[in-house]
Amino acid sequence: METNVEDYRRIEKAIEFLAANYQNQPSLNEVARNASLSEFHFQRLFRRWAGISPKRFVQFLTLEHAKQALEESRSVLDAAYDAGLSGPGRLHDLFVTTEAMTPGEFKAKGAGLEISYGFHPSPFGECFLAVTERGICGLGFVGERDRNETLEDFKTRWPEAKFEENTEKTKGYVAGIFNPQQRNGALKLLLVGTNFQIKVWEALLRIPPGAVACYEDLARRIGKPSAARAVGSAVGRNPISFLIPCHRAIRKMGITGDYHWGAARKKAILAWEAARQGRS
Repeated sequence: METNVEDYRRIEKAIEFLAANYQNQPSLNEVARNASLSEFHFQRLFRRWAGISPKRFVQFLTLEHAKQALEESRSVLDAAYDAGLSGPGRLHDLFVTTEAMTPGEFKAKGAGLEISYGFHPSPFGECFLAVTERGICGLGFVGERDRNETLEDFKTRWPEAKFEENTEKTKGYVAGIFNPQQRNGALKLLLVGTNFQIKVWEALLRIPPGAVACYEDLARRIGKPSAARAVGSAVGRNPISFLIPCHRAIRKMGITGDYHWGAARKKAILAWEAARQGRS
């Protein structure tokens, strides 16, 4: 698994290059050279990570593709919302359940809560994972930050909680998070936020893999059509990245920036998901 982190660094570098130069249609050799790899090794690495060729992948990075995906996703979202919930806290795709902290617990800022955390390789670089006895409460990526900075970022969300590093406890969750085939039942998420933030995060959970939604659409879905800016702020405060797919929220013009863990990582996750959904 450790090789995943270094692989992703090279992939991220290539994605940044492709995103900046896709209009010039760079050759495979140019992209490989930018990633400090031979053409042969880069092609093999890219296919192993993305499941498709770099040339095919670059199609998922274009603004035109994002706009098309946004338009196509609206009908998918209509169906998802029409289906409703299958039970309390249970979402349409049935792979996560959610529990929100009570108002009293939210006000207590995590007092009395014990949080175990660890750092692990993932397909998108090193990730930070935090869990409690009630479920996953934090997931993010180290990226340009160091581990201490990432940890401190999460501690601000639970300032009165007790944090303890316990990689043995957290590693059991990682495979199921990034590889659905290895999930053993639903993953339980423990959410801490305002009522409005939790509504936005639950709306994000209804966006299927390979689909996207703009802030305005999300605002309408939660019954607050004039609150697109507030929705964008709530998306940015999402404490459980990837599982609560804030990366699937984009601007209505198809722009895919604005991601707490870096624009290149957001593009990588979106294109990785789109490739696996067989979207054209």
